[in-house]
Amino acid sequence: MENNYLIKLENIARTYQVGETEVRALRGISLQIQQGDLVAIMGPSGSGKSTLMNIIGCLDKPTSGKYLLEAEEVSSFNKDRLAQIRNKKIGFVFQSFNLLPRTTALENTELPLLYSNVPSKKAREKAMEALSMVGLNGRELHNTNQLSGGEQQRVAIARALVNNPSLILADEPTGNLDTKTGAEIISLFQALNKDKNITMILVTHDPDIANISHKKIYIRDGLIVKQEST
Repeated sequence: MENNYLIKLENIARTYQVGETEVRALRGISLQIQQGDLVAIMGPSGSGKSTLMNIIGCLDKPTSGKYLLEAEEVSSFNKDRLAQIRNKKIGFVFQSFNLLPRTTALENTELPLLYSNVPSKKAREKAMEALSMVGLNGRELHNTNQLSGGEQQRVAIARALVNNPSLILADEPTGNLDTKTGAEIISLFQALNKDKNITMILVTHDPDIANISHKKIYIRDGLIVKQEST
């Protein structure tokens, strides 16, 4: 990988048309993230954080600019190819967990593998391994509504890990958790990043997440206004 960069953004802009109004959500973002980085993206509501995350996660395409992921220019890919990239290379963790109701932790964790046509026995083994990585041994067959908020977020993280992604993107991952549980989830992210060398980008307002990050990127009005490295 060139210069060990996992992600390279070059002058990324994203403009939306809302009625007759043109909304410039991103105004020229250039950014490089290395393999193994733990990055916090911060900024006020409406700053462009979510739009940037959607582009990095291949959920949206830039209006202009280039996005390279593992040296592939994914900004030029069609929808089907982007869906393949999302499934194989990117794990997502959301504030609201986004788990399927009335299904077990194991079934939720297996889901990305089933979309990849992994045989069911292999999918179950990999899902069990991912749940073990996030400390849910013995909770695999509990339905999600039988789990605490912290346990549900751990299932979401296991689901993000199960395909051995190059990148995990988390959107306000502690936003629906109490302080103690949030601290446990932050420690889990930190351990996975350190022990597994998984690149993580966390969109957050939580200063505790910012404090564990290698790099803090501050966005305002669709532009990077400050970067800090530790």
